[in-house]
Amino acid sequence: MFLCGDVMLGRGVDQILAQPCEPTLHESYMDDARDYVALAEQESGEIPWGAPPAYPWGDAIQILDEVRPDARIVNLETSITRSPDYDRDKGINYRVSPENATSLAAAHVDVCALGNNHVLDWGERGLFDTLDTLDRLHIKRCGAGRDLDEATRPAVIDLDDRRIAVFSIGVLDAGVPPWWAAGPDRPGVNFIRVLDDAALAAVRRAIEPWQDDRTLVVVSLHWGGNWGYGVPDAHRRFAHQLVDAGVHVVHGHSSHHVKGIEVRSGQLILYGCGDLITDYEGIHGHEQFRGDLGLLYIPTFDRARKLGRLVMFPTRMQRLQLRRADAKAIAWLEATLTRCGKELGTSAAVENDHLRLVW
Repeated sequence: MFLCGDVMLGRGVDQILAQPCEPTLHESYMDDARDYVALAEQESGEIPWGAPPAYPWGDAIQILDEVRPDARIVNLETSITRSPDYDRDKGINYRVSPENATSLAAAHVDVCALGNNHVLDWGERGLFDTLDTLDRLHIKRCGAGRDLDEATRPAVIDLDDRRIAVFSIGVLDAGVPPWWAAGPDRPGVNFIRVLDDAALAAVRRAIEPWQDDRTLVVVSLHWGGNWGYGVPDAHRRFAHQLVDAGVHVVHGHSSHHVKGIEVRSGQLILYGCGDLITDYEGIHGHEQFRGDLGLLYIPTFDRARKLGRLVMFPTRMQRLQLRRADAKAIAWLEATLTRCGKELGTSAAVENDHLRLVW
């Protein structure tokens, strides 16, 4: 399968595509989404306006088409809407127009995890527009819905005699507002306040009906802060408990940069996949983390649903488009993953134009 971190098609990325939203923002930093495009142009050069839907994915589309994964799963950190009803308590609100959301279809995305801290940036109407647009594009979704049952329900990908069930959860420590939590009669996010025994029991109840010999279970978690390589003890403990409960992939994201990787009992734990598509180009302050670099994670599993291999294709966001990372960037990512993976029992090795996990 293909996994990645945050895919943020809103704001500046939305503006350069063919049918953008109205550019007004409600931020202390910027009040016009086009200003993010200007920052990126100052950093890297001229960016085309009215770009086709595939533009933000750049080289990633060729890489994925060559690899041909059975499933493409992303964390969509953007509301798909033209709604003007922004959440006034958020401070930052991402949205991409329903027309420009065809960028997801251009990359043949199969599943969007929605359990994160931006899917309700434009209110309930924005959430409903997001759900309806993904349904219209025939892209499966999980992690948010019109009620708790829908938000908890997995996205299921059928593969001949096998299937993948993807569950998505937004955690308080990633900035997911508690008032976004879905309820029996309230739209919202599949929300966890604290990673405790009660939260684990809730996940176990959700995944239990899907645990059989032909299903690979993915739990996608939006958790933790934006910066810092350390893995909180609560995250590692919860990830281990999920694996022990029968989860095959823990897909963690929220950090704006890649973090260490662990393999437990043959199952993959990604603590922080980093950003993939964003409009952060030209914003300074955390350069040491190389947030411009991302990874296309391609894990392969054997018939027993154990991790057989993890290959990672490095990318760089440049001119609001994913480009293949150069040799220097690949070496930096290798060193970073190896350093961060030391206490987790993993390292990275360079193989031509990509990285391979060693455990």
